[in-house]
Amino acid sequence: MGIQLSDSYRPSNDEPFMNPVQKEYFRKKLQRWRDELLRDSQETIRVMQSETEPLADLADRASTESDRTLELRTRDRQRKLISKIDAAMKRIDEDTYGYCEDTGDPISLSRLEARPIATLSLEAQERHERREKSYRDE
Repeated sequence: MGIQLSDSYRPSNDEPFMNPVQKEYFRKKLQRWRDELLRDSQETIRVMQSETEPLADLADRASTESDRTLELRTRDRQRKLISKIDAAMKRIDEDTYGYCEDTGDPISLSRLEARPIATLSLEAQERHERREKSYRDE
């Protein structure tokens, strides 16, 4: 896409929803987020590969192992997040981005700004969470 965005551009309710400029804005936002997650992941790999010396002290070894486990769990969550970012970028390409999967209604720009991978409107998300909670409570 040949759309140029100014650094100060923010989507507004005063313009048509998911017009090409808004799509490009969210595509760039998602791509920056994805790139940042991948950079963090590469840094983790680099650090873990450089820390291969065994530690003699059991407490140090346990602490290091605990830190690595936490780091790997974080990276796994980020891997799943990258999949959601990829799915959101695909929805942009398919012209379904920004619309609620439940209702088909537009997701508010403020929600997309805060959580660009959102697939449900705030109302639909709240209904979904209430249903989940009632199933857990049974």
